[in-house]
Amino acid sequence: MLRFKGSPFAATEAIVAHEVAKDTMESKDGVKVTTGDVEASPAASDSKTAGVNVYPESQSGSRLGSDDDLDKVDERFQHGVQMAQAMTQVWTRNHLILAFAFVWLIEFTLTFSSGVVGTLTPYVTSSFQLHSLTATTGIISQLISGLFKLPYCKIIDIWGRPQGLLVMVSSFTLGLIMMAACNDVKTYCAAQVFFWVGYLGISFSLTIFIADTTALRSRALMIGFTSSPWLITTWCTGPTANRILATIGFRWGFGIFAIIMPVACAPLLILMYTLQAEANRRGLVPAKPSHGTLSQTLIHYAKEFDVIGLLILTTGLSLFLLSFSIYSYQPAGFGSPLIISFIVIGVLLVIAFIFYEKYIAPTKFIPIELLQDRTVFFTFVMAACLYTGWYIWDSYFYSLNIVLFNQSITAASYIGNIYTLGSCFTALVVGALLRYYGKIKYYALFFGAPMTMLGVACMIAFRQPNVNIGYIVMCQLFIAFGGGTLVIAEQMTVMAVSSQQNVPAVLAIEGLVISIASSVGSTIAAAMWTGIFPKKLMKNLPESAKGDFEGIYGSLVVQASYKVGTPERDAINLSYAETQRIMLITATCFYVVMIGATAGWRNIDVKNMKQRKLGLF
Repeated sequence: MLRFKGSPFAATEAIVAHEVAKDTMESKDGVKVTTGDVEASPAASDSKTAGVNVYPESQSGSRLGSDDDLDKVDERFQHGVQMAQAMTQVWTRNHLILAFAFVWLIEFTLTFSSGVVGTLTPYVTSSFQLHSLTATTGIISQLISGLFKLPYCKIIDIWGRPQGLLVMVSSFTLGLIMMAACNDVKTYCAAQVFFWVGYLGISFSLTIFIADTTALRSRALMIGFTSSPWLITTWCTGPTANRILATIGFRWGFGIFAIIMPVACAPLLILMYTLQAEANRRGLVPAKPSHGTLSQTLIHYAKEFDVIGLLILTTGLSLFLLSFSIYSYQPAGFGSPLIISFIVIGVLLVIAFIFYEKYIAPTKFIPIELLQDRTVFFTFVMAACLYTGWYIWDSYFYSLNIVLFNQSITAASYIGNIYTLGSCFTALVVGALLRYYGKIKYYALFFGAPMTMLGVACMIAFRQPNVNIGYIVMCQLFIAFGGGTLVIAEQMTVMAVSSQQNVPAVLAIEGLVISIASSVGSTIAAAMWTGIFPKKLMKNLPESAKGDFEGIYGSLVVQASYKVGTPERDAINLSYAETQRIMLITATCFYVVMIGATAGWRNIDVKNMKQRKLGLF
């Protein structure tokens, strides 16, 4: 995650790993096992359960386990990963300090621009005549940008980290330019796609960079550090957007960030390209072999990119996710033949992808054995339950604050931002603690998951009429502290059991799990709200107001317009409370499963794991 307002994962986005699949270490019984990043234990020494190979050998037949071996460029990895490993051998401490400063600058610019752009975007459509199509553009842009991580993680593994980042900065900038200049819905739709592909691509690239340049024990701290700009930008974006609209207008607002973003990214790109060139000059990067003729080269890269596997997976996920986005436009909803066919075909294609990767694919997108690792599997289950539950209870949280608790727009926004601020702060604290006590599972199982569940469960009692808003703030703090812990733990676990080459792919799949869970949670919330709230409202409204039922049900403004204490407002508040109670109970049930899934993780200790050291923070 980290989960921030406005992002489907909510923000959350981020985080990766950087270790070699050859790390050899001693388990307590003295048996040596090899993992990507995970501390081996007797329970994890079974290669089938752990998703790792026992005693991997070099081409010469000798086992690779010394510190010198760990710091070498792995010739079995793809070219982009090899370049990343070689770059760490030419880093100096000053280079790392500069690089992290540049990463923080990019993250600040990225979060600031996304907040301002989110506020300005509605004004882009003000001159359109086809307003009804603008919702569709959001569906398309979110779908494409979410799925783009799958091929993108292969691009940076094969082509290179800075090369991929440069492409994403270009996409982000192009999207802003198009939004500034567009006058029709088609251009606006394309602009949204370029913008969100670039935004998520930059964020993903920075996550990979953190993984490539940090030791596991320090990685969580650096993740927390690079997410800290949210602590500042959360308060700045609204006033900035208002000032832009009052002075230069929204078009120049987009234009400003189209200039600022490339400038902010330039220092890190220059540093990465310079050190990549130095690594090449020293001969640290294995030469790229010739792949023959043009047709042979194309076939080679088609295999390397696992084009067939990616097409099967992205098509299946596109159909599945699209069904949740467009079902409300169908007369029969989920009973529509179109929606049913999308779901069924999508699920079948995802299953086909698993069989293709396991038995047919010449180059696997991600080792199936890694997905069978119990820690990876249960982390995905935990993330799915966490985000499904979140979107069930949070989808109508802003409306609840406005109506049930009679808060102003500003106050409701501040309450909604408690999670963003609290989770960022907690991520820094947990990241620092992991440097000294590295057993991730304990943080998640005994603090993160219970605190999250406690916050949501308490709201069952507190989301009621005549309850002081302070209790809701308290619950939000519980959820923020728990969520900030789970964000770090959720990402660190999959990083720890993955080799450096598999980290981007496993994170991309984790992002898709979160995206699916978010869609499912939002759909459940919408179904519960539309199925329960109108019935409760019709039952609770006084007879004199039932003639205005449609207007009250369909408008937040109308609901909030009734004075507190009137029979109409009391009926509306009671209907909110009764509906939210059922939604919160449903979310809490998902969190019970979340705690069980967290208990299924292996007890990984990131502090004491043996891993490469050269050039890492």
